[in-house]
Amino acid sequence: MSAVSYAKLSEVALLNPTLGGRLPDDDLVSFVPMASLSAETARIETTQDRPYSEVSKGFTPFLSGDVLVAKITPCFENGKIAQALLPQRNGFGSTEFHVVRARPNVSDARYLHHYLRLDTVRTEGQRRMTGSGGQRRVPASFLSDLRVPLPPLEEQRRIAAILDQAETLRTQRRQALAHLDTLTQSLFLEMFGDPVANDRGWQDSLTLGEVADIASGVTKGRNLEGKVTRELPYLAVANVQDKSLRLDGIKSIDATEEEIQRYLLRKNDLLLTEGGDPDKLGRGTLWNDELPECIHQNHIFRVRLTTELLTPLFLNWLVGSPRGKKYFLRSAKQTTGIASINMTQLKGFPLLVPPLPLQQTFATRIQAIEALKATHRAALTQLDALFASLQQRAFAGEL
Repeated sequence: MSAVSYAKLSEVALLNPTLGGRLPDDDLVSFVPMASLSAETARIETTQDRPYSEVSKGFTPFLSGDVLVAKITPCFENGKIAQALLPQRNGFGSTEFHVVRARPNVSDARYLHHYLRLDTVRTEGQRRMTGSGGQRRVPASFLSDLRVPLPPLEEQRRIAAILDQAETLRTQRRQALAHLDTLTQSLFLEMFGDPVANDRGWQDSLTLGEVADIASGVTKGRNLEGKVTRELPYLAVANVQDKSLRLDGIKSIDATEEEIQRYLLRKNDLLLTEGGDPDKLGRGTLWNDELPECIHQNHIFRVRLTTELLTPLFLNWLVGSPRGKKYFLRSAKQTTGIASINMTQLKGFPLLVPPLPLQQTFATRIQAIEALKATHRAALTQLDALFASLQQRAFAGEL
């Protein structure tokens, strides 16, 4: 492409087309709920075959090959935009979809799909949202007026094929990471058995409070008037993920030297969130001196082992295992979909204590798998950067 010409999306695609007539009631159609769209892979992961009579009212119609664009927040911002490659010709789905159908001999659906997923397009769509709170939506007028670079059809297909190949490489890396995650789960069960039933008969008479020093963290908004403080990073709930840390959005807080000494994290401290969604109870990870100095806020528990009966890594996995989830769900205070645990409940967590050499072998194997995952993540980061560059060049006429 040399000179880039543009057209409105409404000129090169049909937007939110109707079905155009009824189908026989017993015709099978593909049903696509919003949850079926993967923002990560930009694909529809699952569909359901349903008779037309079940979905003919109250759902959005589309055809296999159409592009679905989630219009409601936060689905749009998260990138839930995918081409509907369906088992059946006709599909129905959430009313929160916009449907984009490429016009034959004018535009290519894969080309439009990649264009709609551009960060610049999604950022502008987010800016144009209407409504308030959790009901903000991308209006149809945004898509209708969207200016799309429009090379000849064969050139569109060539560009789409290049971006598809790059996307496939990213998907393969993600799949490799998912397989390694599955491997670690299988390894835990293989080495230690069912942690709920304790079918290996491990020692189970100790509680977490008997083998660890457990502390809450610093409270935001406390009165520091007249006190000497200094600023340093602190971990909030969003930074503590399941067996990983997210430090890209870490914030800082002012604290006194006494507070810093009290809350300063040490290598192999186990960090556990006190609550959130019920399925997140027991979510935690180990601190590995990722920063020279760091403390944690009061919605995170710091668990520091005071015994050599357990390794920190095994404890992390045990707390996050079905044994931990079952205990915390039974013990937690739950209100309106939010669950939380307190210090007393955490201290009462019933441990399993397999032989230390077995725990150490588990740690060695997990570390080897984590090294492989780090390699895949680094490669995925490079592929993500390459894909973003290809996107920008493709739609600027430079590919």
